[in-house]
Amino acid sequence: MTSVKKATGKKTGKPATRSASAADAVLPFAESVGYQIRATHRLLQRFLQVKIEPHGITLGMWYFLRALWHEDGLTQRELSNRVGTMEPTTLSAMLIMEKNGLVRRVRNPDDRRKWHIHLTPKGRALKVKLLPLAREVVDTAVQNLSRADVTQLLNGLAEVQKSLSATLERLEEAAE
Repeated sequence: MTSVKKATGKKTGKPATRSASAADAVLPFAESVGYQIRATHRLLQRFLQVKIEPHGITLGMWYFLRALWHEDGLTQRELSNRVGTMEPTTLSAMLIMEKNGLVRRVRNPDDRRKWHIHLTPKGRALKVKLLPLAREVVDTAVQNLSRADVTQLLNGLAEVQKSLSATLERLEEAAE
């Protein structure tokens, strides 16, 4: 029998029970927007990974390639911000991608601390091969939805992002 500590740190002598069903009753997975978005994202990633791996590209590389296809020559910091990774993670990925001939790192002549990341012809050429695969993943994901449903889904997700961004911004301002 495991005892439960009260807020005071003292043991109550009562058995520790986990009430998963009580927690689920408050926010069941089926009604949790966060859980459903995460589960969907994981499935999308798994499917995308299956599609791009035969081309020697990992999911991590994919996100960096997408950002660079959109805007080549970003600094490592800008690339980290666009992709949502920590700078050491970006550096590790860039070194691997450089070794694989997908990108080249160029030191900024005005600020030697900055490195700009440029696609190589090999990295640029992957866009034509990989973007159709990504489109196939998205099309498969929404194949049972009407165009209006897809538009509504995207608009709903944009509203969720807007609400969360505004709330986080207010919390960050209040913390300053």
